[in-house]
Amino acid sequence: MHAHFEQHRYHMHSHDSYSFGLTDHGAQTFGCRGSRRTSAAGMVMAFNPDEPHDGRAENDLGFTYRIIHIDPSLVSEVLSDQAGRPAGLPLFTEPVLYDPVLAGALNRMYSSLAPEATALARDEALAETVAAMVRRAAMSAPAAVTQPMPNVQRARDLLDEEYLAPLSADDLATAAGCSRFALYRAFKTTYGMTPSDYQRQLRLRSARRLLRAGVAPAEAAVQSGFADQAHLTRWFRRYYGVTPGTYQRA
Repeated sequence: MHAHFEQHRYHMHSHDSYSFGLTDHGAQTFGCRGSRRTSAAGMVMAFNPDEPHDGRAENDLGFTYRIIHIDPSLVSEVLSDQAGRPAGLPLFTEPVLYDPVLAGALNRMYSSLAPEATALARDEALAETVAAMVRRAAMSAPAAVTQPMPNVQRARDLLDEEYLAPLSADDLATAAGCSRFALYRAFKTTYGMTPSDYQRQLRLRSARRLLRAGVAPAEAAVQSGFADQAHLTRWFRRYYGVTPGTYQRA
């Protein structure tokens, strides 16, 4: 949820999930664990499952925030070992944190929910966010297996062969013979980038070949697996420093 509130007041309540929030503007105050807490711009909120809290604006200007709720079973799956055996659940000690690393991870996770983002990117953003929260904010952090697997090459081979296909993390995990979050950790350790980064790089190289062959940027975007020309342009500039049109004219 992404919302701005001025007069709204949350009644005391809890969620049956983990709730991770990021305050964008203003400040909100809430009661939690017997005291009043304030989350100002740039601060992170972390609520454990079934943790009661209320909430309202700190002043008349209100506050804008984003929050996502993650089922405990999914958190356990993210922290599972290579065989997919679930891990124990973490406990977050403070409901409000000032931590730019956590804020950045949450911001990337929210961005991964955009329509043009792939399912692969969403799974990776989830894994990164939960791992960052556990490392930096949890009282108890189940150990995750992070060693690369010999058969992670199979996942890379599948991406090389089917980079235009809407591959999911489950597809890559099946190829590698492990859980999808274990595959994410192992792929990043082995190759220095996430599977979705590697897939995007392959698609950008395809677009670059098409542009050199004279294909119009809009058509090159479609043929290379991007949502539209704007989507291609955004990533092309980030990787190569110029727009597809400028590259083609050069």
